[in-house]
Amino acid sequence: MLADASTDLPVRQVLPAVTSALRDSGAAVLIAPPGTGKTTLVPPALAERFAGRIVVAQPRRVAARAAARRMAALLGEPVGATVGYAVRGDRRTGPDTRIEVVTTGLLVQRLQHDPDLGDTDVILLDECHERHLDSDLALAFITDVRAALRPDLRLLAASATVEADRLAMILGTPQQPVPVIRAESVGHPVAIVWAPPGPVDPPYGLRVDPRLLDHVAATVRRALREADGDLLVFLPGGGEIDSVCRRLADLRDRLDLLPLHGRQSSRDQDAALRPGARRRVVLATAVAESSLTVPGVRVVVDAGLSRTARTDLGRGLGALVTVPASQASATQRAGRAGREGPGVVYRCWSAPAHDRLAPYPEPEIAVADLTSFALQLACWGHPDATGLALPDPPPAAALRVARTTLLALGAVDQDGRVTPRGRAIAAVGAHPRLARALLDGAERVGTHRAAEVVALLSDEVGIGGGDDLVANWRRLRSGVDVAATDRWRAEARRLRSAAEAAAQVVDRSPRQGPSARQIGPAEAALPDDLAAGLLVGLAYPERLALVRQPGGTSYLMAGGTAAELRPGSALIGARWLAIAVADRAPGRSGAQIRLATVIDEDTARTAGAALLHSEQEVAWSGDDVVARDLERLGALILADRPPARPERERIVDALLDGLNRVGLSLLSWSTSAHSLRARLAFCRQAYDDPWPEVTDEALLAAARRWLAPELATARRRADLSRVDVAAALRRLLPWPQAARLDELAPERIGVPSGSQLRVDYSDPEAPVLAVKLQETFGWRTAPRLAEGRVPVVLHLLSPAGRPVAVTSDLESFWRTGYAQVRAELRGRYPRHPWPADPTTAVPTRRVQPRRR
Repeated sequence: MLADASTDLPVRQVLPAVTSALRDSGAAVLIAPPGTGKTTLVPPALAERFAGRIVVAQPRRVAARAAARRMAALLGEPVGATVGYAVRGDRRTGPDTRIEVVTTGLLVQRLQHDPDLGDTDVILLDECHERHLDSDLALAFITDVRAALRPDLRLLAASATVEADRLAMILGTPQQPVPVIRAESVGHPVAIVWAPPGPVDPPYGLRVDPRLLDHVAATVRRALREADGDLLVFLPGGGEIDSVCRRLADLRDRLDLLPLHGRQSSRDQDAALRPGARRRVVLATAVAESSLTVPGVRVVVDAGLSRTARTDLGRGLGALVTVPASQASATQRAGRAGREGPGVVYRCWSAPAHDRLAPYPEPEIAVADLTSFALQLACWGHPDATGLALPDPPPAAALRVARTTLLALGAVDQDGRVTPRGRAIAAVGAHPRLARALLDGAERVGTHRAAEVVALLSDEVGIGGGDDLVANWRRLRSGVDVAATDRWRAEARRLRSAAEAAAQVVDRSPRQGPSARQIGPAEAALPDDLAAGLLVGLAYPERLALVRQPGGTSYLMAGGTAAELRPGSALIGARWLAIAVADRAPGRSGAQIRLATVIDEDTARTAGAALLHSEQEVAWSGDDVVARDLERLGALILADRPPARPERERIVDALLDGLNRVGLSLLSWSTSAHSLRARLAFCRQAYDDPWPEVTDEALLAAARRWLAPELATARRRADLSRVDVAAALRRLLPWPQAARLDELAPERIGVPSGSQLRVDYSDPEAPVLAVKLQETFGWRTAPRLAEGRVPVVLHLLSPAGRPVAVTSDLESFWRTGYAQVRAELRGRYPRHPWPADPTTAVPTRRVQPRRR
């Protein structure tokens, strides 16, 4: 029996409950802490009780291969007999294989091609807590298949730290969740040693403070002195692994330093997973966090960092960033030390800092580029993800950006449905952008070169060189780095086969959606640098970049984002670049160029054909209207010429923009224009509608209406300065109000002396009339405006024009104030009349004649 070959681990106690739950409910959740044997004991037990194939899905290839090898070893068989595996580029199965370990990505592809999975009885989704996009898709697709096609297909979701009750409701319903089976850990105790570093900077983008790496190396040396057994050191990425290895290089004469990460060859990964003759220090990324058993490990040193993908939706840039690990990840890592005996974990942070860590890792769906995810949804027939049992819905903005990208690639139609071209892109098994570059580039530069460049751009190959893509390509061809060259050649072979197979999926002529223009025979012989640039541009047309200043390091990408070369880059001086990798550090507006190649303008035009367009730009620039005809590649200006005939509406828009930027001072305001505006403001204050508002904001908002005739002929700022503003303002008045303006708010008022004096409407609530006192003789009351609604404020002046009184109640002034004014002024101005009763006196503008 298969299970009899297994060792006695805690999960064996719950195997009957697992099989019963699957028989009765069809689905279940298994929670089993690290070291309980869920990955190696459960599949053989399921194979004993169910007749069909048992498919075990692991998030990572190294874990899939290791799990298959472990189960095969327990059975005393070679891999490929009862137990086999299948990962990208590597498959070992046979006709008698009952248990097949695959990656979740490969399982998603199988579900797309054969949703029935006719030969499969049970699927075990392992390490559900890691929440990779492929894991979420596999969970959703299998649940959909069970509901619609295969109710007999059984599903077991397994993890050590997943939120079990929530997952049980996803697999079942909130009212009837599937059973949750828990295996209690009886593993070995793991002591925790808190080993915080001194002052270090938090991680910033990809950067990790070298002082932290110094501390990790020092902690490794401490652990070697204080504890027995092999060490497993967790670091965020390959660069940090190499750095710590260099810091520990002097230990190589007495122990083995072994890197372990996803970009290694399977041979190098297997070497880290085999016991050695000497004490070992295995320096690993998160690939060793779960599923894997690294034999001999009794000590874990945890740097406390993880590397995760982030996407800048606004700029179309994706990047890996370094973040603190979650509590769940720290628990998983610590558990590696207690698999074979009592162990110890050295955590390079403090206990209070641990309490502040996030409980679980952030799901990839919340932060990652969703282009591949959206294409899988479209191929499944659920482009908006509704109706699928996803643990978390995709963010609307990220899904919208992904759909826009797929539409530009011709992979989906306007409704989000997959096209034949989209199915061909999906069949390549690479990011849709890279798949598009492979398929379109193969017929332009040849399948062999296209596959080599796309393999270089894929996540499968860690090139580890500088930012010159072509130099890295040549280095890989030379084979100087054997491991990297082997990975690159293996991926290139896979892509060549995928391109040839995809060509049979759909006839890509005529094309589905925008594409680069066809290339003639001369272009098919492009040199390597231009061929690489063409392929990069086909994948990332918005990253075609033009230098801002000749010989400089700053570029503007077609997508509108600035990008900078690193000092000393071999690419400095290039006018055009095709940028393959760029990332933007938090808080910075521009991006850092990580990988690019030099191209010319013709290649940029070819690769970015969908972004090419001509336009006429007429805009307010500086202090006047500027008009030009532009040829653009996205945000990049390829040609700039004066227009033969600018469009009138664009000129009007530019002039109005100038008015809004500079203000109404662009117009020449005469005295009559100022007076008319003040009178209109007075009427608006007195009557409200339909009298127009004439504030700056209101006039600017309505400028297209009251300046219409002038805007119809104006071409520049000078034309606006010649506008008759008073005549233009009158266009704001409805005709009944225009007819009554002089009646309700006269520009001048006649006074008893016969003078016609201008009214000051500066204060619309209290219009002012400045008049010499002698000219008002005979007035009993002050005049009123707006049909008697508003009294005029009289500024009464002396014969010399100096104010002597202010009043809007003239009758009261004559009665109570005039006598004092008369007494003060009659001696000062004896030749002017100062009657005792001004209401009956004759008004005058003149002085009395001098007596002879």
